[in-house]
Amino acid sequence: MGPSEAYQNLLGRAEVSYFDSLPANRDEVLSRIGDAELIINIRSSVAFSDDILKACPKLKMLSLWGTGTDHVDLGAAARRGVTVTNTPGVSAYAMAEHALALMLAVARNIPQIDAVTKQGEWPRGFITQLHGKTLGVIGLGAIGRQTARIARGIGMNVIAWTMHPSPKLAQELGVTLVELDELYRTSDVVSLHLRLSPDTTGFLGAREFGLMKPTALFINTARGAITDEKALVEALEKKQIAAAGLDVFQTEPLPKGHPLTRLPNVVITPHSGGITKEALEAGLQLSIDNVFAFLEGKPQHVVAGPAA
Repeated sequence: MGPSEAYQNLLGRAEVSYFDSLPANRDEVLSRIGDAELIINIRSSVAFSDDILKACPKLKMLSLWGTGTDHVDLGAAARRGVTVTNTPGVSAYAMAEHALALMLAVARNIPQIDAVTKQGEWPRGFITQLHGKTLGVIGLGAIGRQTARIARGIGMNVIAWTMHPSPKLAQELGVTLVELDELYRTSDVVSLHLRLSPDTTGFLGAREFGLMKPTALFINTARGAITDEKALVEALEKKQIAAAGLDVFQTEPLPKGHPLTRLPNVVITPHSGGITKEALEAGLQLSIDNVFAFLEGKPQHVVAGPAA
């Protein structure tokens, strides 16, 4: 990727201790950050439990490079006076493109066709055209909104459900807001874009997969734990749904021999949808900006803490 301009600028503004490897255990975590007042945590590299936060008495601010906050005990951070910020929207373009890439790969059987063509075969058979199909978007945050825009751009009809519906936003996006069960029943492709929280853990299970069309494609670029993975595997095995494109899983890295790795109707990527040079640089820059905004007394993108 080359040197990060955002990081080079940070070095000119502050004293920085940088660690480019994951800590092996709790003791190593605390040896690195125990005396820190300000921390930038990159892509969920360290889990900040109440125990870890308690052991960092000088910590005033935790800047998360990423959108997800499921690796931080936000309640504990607030109780201990630690301001937590994140970087919403910086990977929206990258993640939406990845969601589309998974849709196309699954609909057109690209991995399977590529493999057998390279072996000297010349496969024939129908693939699925997305133009004219209905995409159901669950969650209209930055990534869900951009996914809707891209899908409309290739001629898909887009319906959506979101926890905080806005008719004005729906009109701007050209999408129709529907109830969840209607979305499951009528979508040709269901794309998941919710944030993981206690309210969304296990959000999609056997009931929800059972409502979907047998021809439906399921795309998850959000978090693996939002789905009941066992129910998803069963739905794919029994052809309750046609196929899935997955970038996230309940356990990561995905264990060797996991049932999802053995299913021919699944395309998987290693939680890599947001790893573009552009998204990473924008995320680092915003996480740095969040630190200096906090120091200036004008915290931004706060998800927990005294200023939340």
